[in-house]
Amino acid sequence: MNKAYVIFPLIATLVFGVFYYNFSTQYEARLVEIKLKEEQVKKDKTKRDIAAREDAIKSAIEASKKRETERKEREAVEEAKKTARQDADDRRQKAFDERNRLKDQVNRLKKELDEVKATLSKVEADKKTHVEEQAFLKTYVKQAEANVKYYYDLLDKIDTAEKAKAAAAAAAAAAAKKNS
Repeated sequence: MNKAYVIFPLIATLVFGVFYYNFSTQYEARLVEIKLKEEQVKKDKTKRDIAAREDAIKSAIEASKKRETERKEREAVEEAKKTARQDADDRRQKAFDERNRLKDQVNRLKKELDEVKATLSKVEADKKTHVEEQAFLKTYVKQAEANVKYYYDLLDKIDTAEKAKAAAAAAAAAAAKKNS
């Protein structure tokens, strides 16, 4: 059994040595191969990253240009809406101002019309009064002229009667002188 204690470990050591030698010679080659693969993977990854970055930069530039054009279009639309809204507000305000101005003008003209109507009715009343007064004055003048003629005729009759009375008194005085 003593031999078994030496032979089995020696066989196991030889088998291990074969495996170890096989492993150690292939291990360094494997390490170099793994290192080369890792370096190749890193290079490929770097190339892919660079290509991806370039693609990302290109797409970012394109997206930026697209966003810029969209922003400009949006600003143009907003500016057009703003301008249209401002124009509409201006037209509304102008129409409101024009309406108020015309409303004030209508009120002023109505007041002036009422004043003119009042003045016209006053003038018509004055005209009617003057026409009536003129008619009255015409009749009064005719009556006054008739009265003047009547009074002249009356004065002539009185004068004639006084002359006749004076002649009769003179004749009576002369007859009284004659008789006396």
